[in-house]
Amino acid sequence: MSAAVDDNGRPADRNNPRSTVNRLSAENVTLAYDQRVIAEQLSVEIPDNSFTVIVGPNACGKSTLLRALSRMLKPSRGRVLLDGQVIQSMPAKKVARTLGLLPQSSIAPDGITVADLVGRGRYPHQGILRQWSAEDERIVRESMAQTGVAELADRYVDELSGGQRQRVWIAMALAQQTPLLLLDEPTTYLDIQHQIDVLDLCAELHEEQGRTLVAVLHDLNHAARYATHLIALKGGEVIAQGAPNDIVTAGLVEEVFGLRCQVIDDPETGTPLVVPAARKARARAGQAAQSVATEVS
Repeated sequence: MSAAVDDNGRPADRNNPRSTVNRLSAENVTLAYDQRVIAEQLSVEIPDNSFTVIVGPNACGKSTLLRALSRMLKPSRGRVLLDGQVIQSMPAKKVARTLGLLPQSSIAPDGITVADLVGRGRYPHQGILRQWSAEDERIVRESMAQTGVAELADRYVDELSGGQRQRVWIAMALAQQTPLLLLDEPTTYLDIQHQIDVLDLCAELHEEQGRTLVAVLHDLNHAARYATHLIALKGGEVIAQGAPNDIVTAGLVEEVFGLRCQVIDDPETGTPLVVPAARKARARAGQAAQSVATEVS
C-alpha cells in the first residue's frame, strides 16, 4: 500500500492531527460507553472549509467520534476543542451557534409542520430579550428554499418520504446558521436517488457557502466522490487520513474493511472508485492464504 499523505502532500501520521490550527479537533481522546472503551488516545483535526467524511467498518467508532466532536459524548480522557476552547466547558447555546448536528434517525414531534420544525433551528439565537423576528422568518424561508422543501412548509413531517424528511432536518440545521455542520449517516435508509440528492446538497453547502461539513458515511465510493478530506477508522484507530485521491488504495480498503478489490478512476469525477473482487476470486484468494498459513505452521 502506498504511504498516506495529508491534503498538503506531506506524509500523513495515522494518529496525530495536522499541524495547522483548525476550529474543531479532538486531542488524545478516550471514548467509552458504560466503561466499554470504543477508542483510545484518538486524535483528529477537521480541516476548516472541508467536507470531511469519516469511514470504516461497523462498530469502529465513527458515530462515537462524531458524538464526541458534537459535545454529545464527553471523552473519558483527552479533550475536544472548538475554536480553541474545551467544548464541554462552553455554554450549550454558544456551541449551538457554531456547530450544528444532524443525528441518526432523527424523530420529529407528532403533529409538527415542516416550517415549525425548521424554525426550531433558530432556538440558539433566541433569548430573554430577543424573540422571533422577521429575520428569523427570512432565514427559515431561505433554509427551506435551499433544501428544496419550501413547497412542503405546511405539510406534517410524519407525512413525508424518507428523502423529504432528511432534507427538512438539513434545513433545520441550516437555519441554525452554523459554520460547522456534523451529519451522522445522513443517507441511511434512503434509496440511491435520495442518497445522491442529499450528498449533492451537502456538497453545495460546502462549495457555495463555505461551510465545514463532517459526515459519517458507510458507502466508501460516495465518501471518495464527495469528500475533500477522508478519515479512515478501524478499531477506534485512525488508519489513514487525507484527500481521497491520496489515500484510497486497494491496500487501504483491504486493511480497513478486509475486502480485496481494485481501485479505479470514477469515469464521471476522476475520484477513486472501489470495485470489489468477484466472489470466486475472493474465495480463491482466501483458500490460498489459508494454504500458506498451514504450510508455515
